[in-house]
Amino acid sequence: MYPDDLKYSKEHEWVRMNGNIAEIGVTVFAQESLGDVVFVDLPDVGTDVAQFAKFGEIESVKAVSDLFSPVGGKIVEVNAAAIDSPEVVNEEPYGTGWLIKVELADASQLDDLMDSATYQPTLE
Repeated sequence: MYPDDLKYSKEHEWVRMNGNIAEIGVTVFAQESLGDVVFVDLPDVGTDVAQFAKFGEIESVKAVSDLFSPVGGKIVEVNAAAIDSPEVVNEEPYGTGWLIKVELADASQLDDLMDSATYQPTLE
């Protein structure tokens, strides 16, 4: 449920690195806690985000929650599929349900995140 190749934040976002680009989404725990996702509000490409700062909102049938970026940098891509069909966040949170891609400003920020083995016990 929590892939080993990802890094995790205490706010339940994940990061998958591909070179200098961080793909970011919400964890299975987050999407299950939210319930059926019905709306995702994401910033524009080119927007700068700071590590652990709010970058958008996710709305479900239960609640509206803020999204926090696990890393800082410049947004280089936004997942239009998640905006057009927000249910992909529930269906494939680690696949087609990703939210944004960020050009990492400082690789040392990854040290502030958890690996899968460290993240999972925080859910209990």
